[in-house]
Amino acid sequence: IWIFHIFYAEETLIGNLASMSTSERTKAIQKMPETMKKKREIRNKVLKVVIKKSRHRSTQLPCCTQHLQGTVMSFRQFGNRLSECFQQLHFWHKTLKIIGAEFGTSVLSYFIFLKWLITLNVISFLINFSFITIPQFVAAEPNNLLFTGLELLTGAGYFEQTVLYYGFYTNATISKIENGPSYKMQLAYVFTVGIYFVICFLILLFSMVQSFRKNFINPHTYSGNASKLLCIWDFNITNEKGVKLKQKNLSTQLKEALSDVNQEVLNFSVKERVVCIVIHLVSWLASLGIAIAACAGVYFLSINNLKLFVKGHKNDLESQAAMLVLPVVVSLLNTFIPFFYSWLGSLESFQTPGQQIYVTIFRNTILKISIVGILCYYWLNVVAASESQCWETLVGQDIYRLVLVDFIFCLLGSFFGEFLRRIIGTTVCVSLGLPEFDIGRNVLDLIYAQTLTWIGILFSPLLPGIQMISFLIVFYVKKISLMMNCQPPRIVWRTAQMTTSFMVLLFFPSFLGALSVIGVTFWRLKPSEECGPFRGLSSMYAAISEWIKILESYTASKWVVWIYHNLITSELFFFILSTVVL
Repeated sequence: IWIFHIFYAEETLIGNLASMSTSERTKAIQKMPETMKKKREIRNKVLKVVIKKSRHRSTQLPCCTQHLQGTVMSFRQFGNRLSECFQQLHFWHKTLKIIGAEFGTSVLSYFIFLKWLITLNVISFLINFSFITIPQFVAAEPNNLLFTGLELLTGAGYFEQTVLYYGFYTNATISKIENGPSYKMQLAYVFTVGIYFVICFLILLFSMVQSFRKNFINPHTYSGNASKLLCIWDFNITNEKGVKLKQKNLSTQLKEALSDVNQEVLNFSVKERVVCIVIHLVSWLASLGIAIAACAGVYFLSINNLKLFVKGHKNDLESQAAMLVLPVVVSLLNTFIPFFYSWLGSLESFQTPGQQIYVTIFRNTILKISIVGILCYYWLNVVAASESQCWETLVGQDIYRLVLVDFIFCLLGSFFGEFLRRIIGTTVCVSLGLPEFDIGRNVLDLIYAQTLTWIGILFSPLLPGIQMISFLIVFYVKKISLMMNCQPPRIVWRTAQMTTSFMVLLFFPSFLGALSVIGVTFWRLKPSEECGPFRGLSSMYAAISEWIKILESYTASKWVVWIYHNLITSELFFFILSTVVL
């Protein structure tokens, strides 16, 4: 009898839901105090009932209406199944929950940002591989160079004659069938890179606006401690591990929310304020002086490095090792100077940990962007004017080595900076204790690596794929190192706005700076005469101009010509666009 009552109640519920409209039915299912699995089962049963009713009614309807209803229901079922698949493919959901519960939102924001960058590079790799690399395979010539294995570190040798670099791509129109459809590689290269940057621009803009609205305009989700305590519990959680994880997460959120209320305001005397100001000034002068010295060293080293390549490019061990000098020095500077900046921050008196992290991030940003700026000046003004047969490939190799060596140093930083530090803090010098996860340094490492990827995409189209793999490895290495070696922040504090700050730094100066480098290369620099899809042209932009001249003779393409003359070549259009965006 009990089973019969349950079955009857469920049938009644399904019948009532089937009689509702689609929006009412969705809201009613969402409000049910059931698990997600149970809700999906109810929804699928309701859809079956709706389909049966629609089929019964369809016998009295015209043929076109029957097909239309069937198509609508099929699309609805397909959408439901697709959403379920995406929920199952929500990578690292449990991992991020554990990190947030154990270490708080400040450390969690780093891993969310890293996951976002991985997704961005997956999109980039798919776009480039589909529209640039796959067509090149059709027209590719056999590679006669010997693979020794050192190419994995240097990016030279065998890789020079592969789709990894700009110089290997053809400038011909690819066509496998005579008088059949053709594929113009010059236009494909331009439009693929251009559309990718437009997509990145829109994604970054949307992410910044969404994060800003969530954390600054509508910050109610982070306030109201009483409502959070009384109403935040999810009664669908029945698993014991899930309950404990939710308890830890809720406890951490409450501690972070209360940290602003319990924050102590430091009252300094006049003498102490003067001392603090002097310490701040000295720290800033020291950080800026070190950044300037590092940039000067990188520039002179890169000039000497180019002389070695121009004089004689050999494949012996000595020449291969010489290629790695510049990226190793740059990575050493980017690794050890931030430790010095963190030490400077510990000497200064900040009211909250957030202030110290933001100051450290800003100093690291100046350092890394300055080094990247010096390298870009070297590539666009020195390498592009050198006697190299294919300067674009040379730039691509430099960026490949920088990305690879930076990835290696990132792994070594987790070992030496966190693992050995834990060993020392628990055995040799117990007073040190376990290390804390350095959010500022690690975030700037990600932004620096992504900046190199954006700059190098024109010279090495498959670089986003390499960066995607390196970010995946970094995610798991950092997660394991965090769980094994680090302790939660000693001072709990709320960092709801930190993700927004990461997005802003990624947009400016990282993305806009990389876009400026690509723009200068595309419009002003002369491509190499003997390699790449733009060989023989005065600039990469000339490929677009020649294509527009061809389209002017076709009546059906007049709208493309109008867009080119009235928008693409209009300074007023770009001025209005930049004003609206900024």
